[in-house]
Amino acid sequence: ANSDSHVHYSEGGSDFWPGEFSKTYVWSEKNHDSIMAGIRSGNVFVTTGDLISELYVTVSGSNESVSASIGDDVQVHSSDNLTVTVRYLDPQTNNHNGDNPSVARVDLIIGEITAGAADNSTDKHPSTRVLARITPEQFTTAGAYKEMSYQLPKLTADSYIRVRGTNTTELEPALDPRGENPWQDLWFYSNPIRLRLE
Repeated sequence: ANSDSHVHYSEGGSDFWPGEFSKTYVWSEKNHDSIMAGIRSGNVFVTTGDLISELYVTVSGSNESVSASIGDDVQVHSSDNLTVTVRYLDPQTNNHNGDNPSVARVDLIIGEITAGAADNSTDKHPSTRVLARITPEQFTTAGAYKEMSYQLPKLTADSYIRVRGTNTTELEPALDPRGENPWQDLWFYSNPIRLRLE
């Protein structure tokens, strides 16, 4: 999530202070080396408007030979029964706008891992699709967390999975119209987990 700030909205510009609206979360210890290692590993998610403050996505196999988290690259078999578990924390605190937004939906997304696009102007991946759209009522409550598991279909090609979530009813993120209140259109996105067939 971009935290580049030029002129703050309170000073006549349209930017936020770094971390005021968008945040990047990295799984690490609180020291420089660990933070850089976490970024390089890809165990990262981003969020806007403090929609969530923690996100865990794991893929596991029925025979315990598969165990992967956000950013991981793992070998699997086409016969593996793979389960994705999503766990998030929707903090019960106000964001910098004084709101306490709630997650309205989480999308589980899958796509095939392919070579680069032949046309550099391509901005869509033909195999990427939403596997499931899950509302908070479909999650179980585990203390302060929401959690759910979903069995993946059998893979026929190297694939990736990732999740995104929103406080809106938009099925796909839309281009923000000029003048839109950004605090009403919040999203979070995880980095992918890559599943490569042996």
